[in-house]
Amino acid sequence: MGERRTKPVAIGSVIIGGSNPVALQSMTNTDTRDVEATLRQVQELVEAGCDLVRVSVPDKEAVEAFGRLVRAAPCPLIADVHFDYRLAIGALRQGASKVRINPGNIGDWERVDAIIAAAKERDAAIRIGVNGGSLPKHILAKYGKPSAEALVAAGLEYLDRFLAADFDRLVFSFKSSSVPNTIQAYRLAASKLEWPLHVGVTEAGTKWRGTIHSCVGIGTLLAENIGDTIRVSLTSNPVEEVKVGLEILRALDLRASGISVTSCPTCARTPEDLIGLAERFEQMVSGMAGQARVAIMGCAVNGPGEAREADLGLALGPGKALLFVGGEIVETVPIEQALQRLYDEVVRFLNRRRE
Repeated sequence: MGERRTKPVAIGSVIIGGSNPVALQSMTNTDTRDVEATLRQVQELVEAGCDLVRVSVPDKEAVEAFGRLVRAAPCPLIADVHFDYRLAIGALRQGASKVRINPGNIGDWERVDAIIAAAKERDAAIRIGVNGGSLPKHILAKYGKPSAEALVAAGLEYLDRFLAADFDRLVFSFKSSSVPNTIQAYRLAASKLEWPLHVGVTEAGTKWRGTIHSCVGIGTLLAENIGDTIRVSLTSNPVEEVKVGLEILRALDLRASGISVTSCPTCARTPEDLIGLAERFEQMVSGMAGQARVAIMGCAVNGPGEAREADLGLALGPGKALLFVGGEIVETVPIEQALQRLYDEVVRFLNRRRE
C-alpha cells in the first residue's frame, strides 16, 4: 500500500488522518430519545471494537437526549443531522465531537455558516457528507447524473465555502450505493483533497449483500491507502457493522486486535465437522481481549502447515486433532475435547503476553 497522509483532525479523543490508525465507526439505530437504550447500544458498539459512534438527531427532543448521551458515552459521539441546521447547532452545544451534514440538504448557505460558527465555538469537526442522492441541482445539471466527478465537484465547491469561513476541521465522504462509482469518487477525491476521508458504501444492503459490497468497496480503497475512518452500512444490528469493519481492517493488517481464526473451506478430505467447530470456536473467543492468530484446519494437506504458521492451531484427523502451540505439536486431542483445549491454550498464550 502506498503512502497518503492527510491532515490530522481530532474527533474528541480520537484523531483521524495523518499517521493515525484507520478509525472504525458505526451508527446507532435506536430511538435517540430513548437514552437508556441508545447508551446501551453505544456501549455494545465500543465493546465490539468501535472507535467512534454516530447518533441521529432528528428533532429537538433528540438534541436534549444527545447531550445526556455525550456525558455518559465511553467514546466520542458524532451527531447526524439533515435538513434542519438548528439541530446541528443544538447538538454541537450539547457536546458533539463532530457533526455530519450534507450541505446539499441544509438549505441557504447562511444556515451552514451558522453551523460552522457553532463548531468553531466548540472546537468540533464537521463531516461534509456528499451523497449521490442529494447533489445540488446545478451540479446535476452540469454532469447529467450523480457520477464520481459530480460528487467530487460538489465536495470541492463546499470546501471553498468552508475555507472562506475560516474553518478547516473537516472530514469528507463521497458515498454512492454503486460500488464502482464510490471507488471512482474516492480515488478522485484522494487526488484532490488533503483532508481525511470517511469511507463507506451507502445503502449497501442486508447483512449478506451489504457485507460483500462493503468489503469490495472499502477494502479496495483501503488497499490503495485511501481512507482514514470507515463505516460499514448494513441493514442489520450495528454491532454486525463493527464486526465486518474489523475483519476488513484485519485482512489488510490495519487492525491487529482480537483473536483471528483461520479455517479452510472444507472438502471431501475433511474427517470432522470443521464448519461447526470453527463457528463454535469463533463464538468462544468473541470479545476476548488480546491478540492471537488461531488456525483450525480440516485435514493433512494444508492443515499442519497453516497450524504451524499460527500462534495456536488444530489440524483435524478422524476422531482427533493435533494441537499446535508456537508452531509445534504439543499433543493429540480427542475431537470432543479439541476446542476446549485450544481455548485453554489461547488463554495461556494471552496471559504470557501480558506478563
